[in-house]
Parts: sequence; C-alpha cells; structure tokens
Amino acid sequence: MSSPQSNVPSVPPGVPGPAEHDVLTVIESREDYLAAVAEIAAGNGPIAIDAERASGYRYSQRAYLIQVFRRGAGTYLFDPPAVGDFSELNDVLKDEVWILHAASQDLTCLREVGLNPRKLFDTELAARLAGLPRVGLGAVVEDLLGIHLAKEHSAADWSTRPLPQSWLVYAALDVELLVDLQEALEAVLERDGKTDIAAQEFESVLGRDFVIVRAEPWRRLGGVHSIRGGRNLAVARELWQSRDAYAREIDTAPGRLVPDSALVAAARVLPETKRDLAALKDFTGRASRSQIDRWWNAIQAGLASTEQPPARVATDTIPPPRVWSDKNPEADRRLKTARAAITEVATELNLPVENLLTPELLRRVAWTPPAEPNAESIAAALAELGARDWQIDATAQVIASAFVEASQPPEQPSEDAS
Repeated sequence: MSSPQSNVPSVPPGVPGPAEHDVLTVIESREDYLAAVAEIAAGNGPIAIDAERASGYRYSQRAYLIQVFRRGAGTYLFDPPAVGDFSELNDVLKDEVWILHAASQDLTCLREVGLNPRKLFDTELAARLAGLPRVGLGAVVEDLLGIHLAKEHSAADWSTRPLPQSWLVYAALDVELLVDLQEALEAVLERDGKTDIAAQEFESVLGRDFVIVRAEPWRRLGGVHSIRGGRNLAVARELWQSRDAYAREIDTAPGRLVPDSALVAAARVLPETKRDLAALKDFTGRASRSQIDRWWNAIQAGLASTEQPPARVATDTIPPPRVWSDKNPEADRRLKTARAAITEVATELNLPVENLLTPELLRRVAWTPPAEPNAESIAAALAELGARDWQIDATAQVIASAFVEASQPPEQPSEDAS
C-alpha cells in the first residue's frame, strides 16, 4: 500500500513543488485493496482519480495502474490486473464528485473494472471553458498552482512490472494536485459565470460511450486509399484481420508486429509465393518473418475471397469544407458566414470555438439547413445533433442570422454618376 499523502498542501503561485516524494508501493492483493477502500471511504471531499494504460505497447486499452487521492485518506496506487473488480471502491465513492483530467481518455478503462462516476469535474475541460491558453495537466497546474509538473513518463509502457519508483511518483503527482486544481478552476468558472456551462459539459461527458465500433475497421489501415482493385483490397482486409487477431491473442499493439505500411505494400504487390513475400523489402516489422506463414495464409485467403470489398463505402459523412464551393456553393456561403459569427461569440465569451459549438455540428446544419432557417428551427436542429442547451442559447440566433445574410445576393457595384 502506498504511503498516505493526506496532507498534500495547496501551493501558492511561484512556489515550486516538492523535489522529493515518499516511497510508493502498488496495491496488488484483494486484502490490501479492501483495506484501502475502507481508508478512502473515511476520507473527505471529492475523489481525484487517474489511470495509466500501455497505448502503443499493448493491444488492449485496459488500465495498468489506477491512482486515487482523497483528502484525509491519502494516495493509493492500484494494480488493476491483479486487483480485478473495483466495485467495492465504486460503491463507497458513488455519491462523491470524481475529479479527472481529460476524462474522455480514462472513463472507458475505468468502467471496465467497475469504476463509473455519477458526478464529474474534468479539469482539462474546465480549463478549456475557463479560456486558458494551455490545457494539458502540467500547463494548467503551472498556470494556476505555480507548480512545475514533469510529464516525462506519459508515454511509458505501464504494463511493465515492477514499475520503477520514478514512474510511481509521476503517477501519484497526477492525482495529488487535482483537488487543489479543481478548487482553483471552480473559482475562475464562478468568476466568469460559467459554472452552469461546465456542469452541462461534465454531464454530457458522463453520458457518452467512448468505445468506437466501426463496421469495417480494416479501412482505417494507413495508406489503404492507395490500394486499387477488389482483389488487392480483399488481401488488405485479410492481412489486417489476421494481424488484429494475433495482436489481440498476445496483447500487443498491432503496429509493433507489422506496421500498416507493410500490409499495404503486400496488398499492392500481391506476391505470388511465400518466398516473394519474405523477399519484399517493404514488408517490415518484428513479426513480418517470424509469422510469415500467418501473413501468407492471409494473402491466400484474400485472393480466394468471393466477397471483394468496394473501393468506397456509403457513409453519412458530408464532404470536407474545402470542396464545398464547387459541390454546394450555397452551403459554403452559409458555413463561412456562420463560422465567422461563431468565432466572434467565442471571443466574447473567452471560449475555444470548438467548445462553443463542435465544428461538425455547424458543418452539418450548414450543409442541410432547416427549410426556414430561424432561431427556433436552428435550435431544434442543433438539439437533434446533440448540442447542449447552453450552446444552443449562445449560437442558434447567431447562426440563423448568418444563414439569412449568406442567402442575400451579393451587392452589385454602383454605377459612377455621369
């Protein structure tokens, strides 16, 4: 169990953080986990929580370390694969506010182990709404608390065991400052009249499922757009699926086995023999030769497939704005006029434009506007697309006015008086 850190102080601006930290250990047994749950339950105030994954190293996006801090209890570092189910911890914390930084990145892996907050304060999102120029945890801590927070282990392989002490200190600091940071951000949001806006945004995050399920995930293969022909695409599909299955089996990031570029190269060339595949210069990766039978079988399966994928698939996506002036000039005028107006509102409110209104929502309503664009119909369209009430209140009338302006014929130059 980690050494309790129940008296982590609020540090005034200009004062550097502590250079040293108590030795930390990771909770790995159910017995120690349940003892920690009891101690955390006896603490007071909100819960600071964070998770570390092994993105880029492992196939799964599971948490390999979960950090919890609560005043009056301390800092606790848990090994999720060893502990297993965290429902007991969730039960004692379910009525408290959970503080996370960039919650959208961690909620999925926390939910996988039974940790699912009902009340949220997202310090990254709050920093955006507060209009801070930088919203990374280190930057926000430095700006509001005056503490330099090193981020040298953010891309580490957190599935490593045992975890180095320097990594554990880094992980602990990620949560030990969150309660102080929440209080500082709450003061800024209250001062600027954005408390209700933040509450709506936090509630929206809690209601989202961040697991993306794609109908044809192999089409995300980098460089797939350069592959021509149904047979070639079928081979690319089989290679991707074979790599994905093997990566899942050994819990390794697919790109660490064979990079996308290698699969695309093989799909484009269509080697005639296993020897030709092994000799292909662009077919690289640490498993490219050790698993050569696997890749060759995938190529054979793709060539034999009677279900050749089409080059393009029908989607509900709209064209990129750069082609709107040719494909839909009226929509292009609506988008440009509304975008300029929205930018002005964002500046007035000291908000990033993308937080005032998601660019995708503006593009969709500009591409297919209501039959009679007015504040009410635009508001209804935005609500159907998922905009929050505060966003609709701030933008519906502005967008409606912009659409009306964009629909007016351009002014003709006046003739010089004779």
